[in-house]
Amino acid sequence: SLMPGDAFGRAHARVWAPWVNAKCCSPYYSVLCKQDRAEQREAFDDLVHNLRTFSRELKGPFFYGEHLSLVDIALLPWAARFYVFEHYRGADFAVPRDGELAKYHTWLEAALAMPAVSSTCPGHDEYIEHIKKYATNSARSKVANAVRRGVGAHEYDDDKDA
Repeated sequence: SLMPGDAFGRAHARVWAPWVNAKCCSPYYSVLCKQDRAEQREAFDDLVHNLRTFSRELKGPFFYGEHLSLVDIALLPWAARFYVFEHYRGADFAVPRDGELAKYHTWLEAALAMPAVSSTCPGHDEYIEHIKKYATNSARSKVANAVRRGVGAHEYDDDKDA
């Protein structure tokens, strides 16, 4: 199961999964869509701060220990693609490998080593080309429109960002 077995654990996961989405996944689009270097840096620094928080909560190779959970799966699709920051924004946009973030990198490596995960990830070159429209701010999507409007990707509005 992707959820912890006890009621408290399930409630904990229901709090952490949306936190991860808002604080670690949504900034992905801000780093890419924003064209102002200071705004990119601010979004990236916020993301790294939140990845440090995520790292401190890890109970093992995965969020709750030995098994992949809902919280892990909430972050994984974006974490597996953070390499695009370096490509489009420069080497200083690589997620640091220092102290607290060592646990994050161990988590990511453990998840990517799972065949069920690695088999779903696109090739780097293919994904770099695919995401280029976000990095050049030419993407036409509700998420890109929300970021251009000044809100987080997770806060897109079907009417305002159509």
